[in-house]
Amino acid sequence: MQVKKIAVIGLDCAAPQLVFDQWREQLPNLNALMSSGLYGKLESTVPPITVPAWSSMMSSKDPGQLGIYGFRNRRDYSYDGLYFADSRSVGYDRVWDILSRNGKKAILIGVPQTYPPTPINGIMVTCFLTPSTERQYTYPAGLRHEIESLVGQYILDVENFRTDEKDRILAQIYEMTEKRFRLARHFLKTRDWDFFMMVEMGIDRIHHGFWKYHDPQHPQYVPGNRYETAILDYYRYVDGEVGKLLELFDDKTAVLVVSDHGAKRMIGGICINEWLIQEGYLTLAEPVSEVVPINKAKIDWTKTIAWGEGGYYSRIFMNVQGREPQGIISPGQYEAIRDELARKFEAITDPQGKQIGTRVFKPQDVYRECRGVPPDLIVYFGNLDWRSVGSVGLGTVHTFSNDTGPDDANHDEHGIFILRGNGLPRGRELTGLHLMDVGPTILDLLGIDVPPSMEGKVIRA
Repeated sequence: MQVKKIAVIGLDCAAPQLVFDQWREQLPNLNALMSSGLYGKLESTVPPITVPAWSSMMSSKDPGQLGIYGFRNRRDYSYDGLYFADSRSVGYDRVWDILSRNGKKAILIGVPQTYPPTPINGIMVTCFLTPSTERQYTYPAGLRHEIESLVGQYILDVENFRTDEKDRILAQIYEMTEKRFRLARHFLKTRDWDFFMMVEMGIDRIHHGFWKYHDPQHPQYVPGNRYETAILDYYRYVDGEVGKLLELFDDKTAVLVVSDHGAKRMIGGICINEWLIQEGYLTLAEPVSEVVPINKAKIDWTKTIAWGEGGYYSRIFMNVQGREPQGIISPGQYEAIRDELARKFEAITDPQGKQIGTRVFKPQDVYRECRGVPPDLIVYFGNLDWRSVGSVGLGTVHTFSNDTGPDDANHDEHGIFILRGNGLPRGRELTGLHLMDVGPTILDLLGIDVPPSMEGKVIRA
């Protein structure tokens, strides 16, 4: 099937168990799309993180090929910290680059890793990685004046969404979403386009801020709390905004609703560097008297084998001779120590001594290649039921608070995929879908040859 246009509505972190199952009947527009097209769970990247997942989706390259292993990445093998991966970090064509070269016009709004903006055949409003609207956040540059005359102060992201100021972040999530969808409708009405793509971050932010209030299985859930329906109410609001967009698409336009990963309750955190200290793999040069990020602690590298980064998953880095400046692991010991660490991570229990089901990945086993500086191990504590806490000074391996602010949810390995278009079967649920299949499918729908270098497959009924 080929179409004249394709519209992609990205809902960062939208969870299949909510959209497809629990709340399907309460989301009439998404339900109608599912009933009139194809849908299914979409396997995310390793790790299932906004950056690099959206770029992996649109380039059909895995994170190792992109050399992007998270928001922050090691620039080299020094100990000097990490850099943020923005549009300049993406070394491959994404869908809109290919379409632009083929004369197709594009509208992009909020797609992660589009800041700083780059020229396309069309218009671009950058993403939540943009430091502020004081920076250049549009292509062409003058587009910002049109945006501000339409919506006033444009909102790139919710400020400090890991906070106990729940009323404030709830109001800001709604304001951000309303402005983004209003802008989308404006551009769809006033621009010629062949490819439209927007990504709304509000679902991700409301999951992290409010999951414990709605999920009876969350350890901090309190029945009858005032925010019990906050996530459902917001999903219903987003569904209404999707409905307004659908009114603008004719029957020659394919509509794709997609998320980069899902969400699940977060039980607690594993203090990875505290564990490494206790087990003798990490040695501090000076004791810490308060909780500090690992990059603020003074480490005795001559006695340190490994250290870890915090986040929704953990990245473990090993201190290797000839690679790190003060490496102590001989290359001949590397694999044995890496395997030892993996076994020990998998054996970590909860405070009651119960296995939590941790999974450990070697980048070389899950990526086609490893560009840049990959971690030595990627760890899903409790299969993502637990997050990784990177700070030191907590004095414990297990924690039920978060070192970067209140956070109730972790990312899950599957997002959503819903595709409606003339000629497609109606109401068919598909299996075996992968995030890297999305880019090739978009090109194929628009009649553009899929580059053989793309890793994903074209999704067909």
